[in-house]
Amino acid sequence: MNRMSASNVSRMSGAGREAIGKEAAGNVRSTADERQAYTGGAIALHWIMAALIIVGFALGWVMTRIPGITPDKLRFYSWHKWLGVTVLALAVLRILWRLTHRAPPLPDGMGVWQRRLAHVGHLMLYVMMIAIPVSGYLYSSASNIPVVYLGLVPLPPIVAPDPVLKLWFKDIHIALDYGLFALVAGHVAAALKHHCFDGDGLLYRMLPFLK
Repeated sequence: MNRMSASNVSRMSGAGREAIGKEAAGNVRSTADERQAYTGGAIALHWIMAALIIVGFALGWVMTRIPGITPDKLRFYSWHKWLGVTVLALAVLRILWRLTHRAPPLPDGMGVWQRRLAHVGHLMLYVMMIAIPVSGYLYSSASNIPVVYLGLVPLPPIVAPDPVLKLWFKDIHIALDYGLFALVAGHVAAALKHHCFDGDGLLYRMLPFLK
């Protein structure tokens, strides 16, 4: 009887230790997952900006292919400018957030060149999110076309009307748009590669509900 009782106690103790160990490991993983995810505000800002950029690019594509001057074309141009000003303001906010918050660490399995490429890619995205709205604003100013944000707030011109600068800023704006399109495509491809092939959980940082 004593031997059986001792054996049972030993087995129960072992099971208890195992359960405690699993619970502790789960807590460690949960804490690690929380550290590797962006905050809710950062995630919301990321996806709001992504949606605005996609809509702005689509509007730019459509409006420049409408022949002549029509009410729809003028309306699309206004919406495109409003989106640009909004993206510029949010980009400044995002950069300020990034300067005051540390981003979650990249997966341990990423090589040095991948880390450098990721940092360069993010830096270029920030540059584009500032440069594209600014170049569009300069294009409007050089074209002597006012920017009235949301149809309510007139924004001051930042350069004098100039037909040469108008063409120059237009070409820069278009080139930067396609550059951003390529960067975003690369950004999405890299995220899918990490999720589907590497399985390192990188995508969970911006899509925590996928866990």
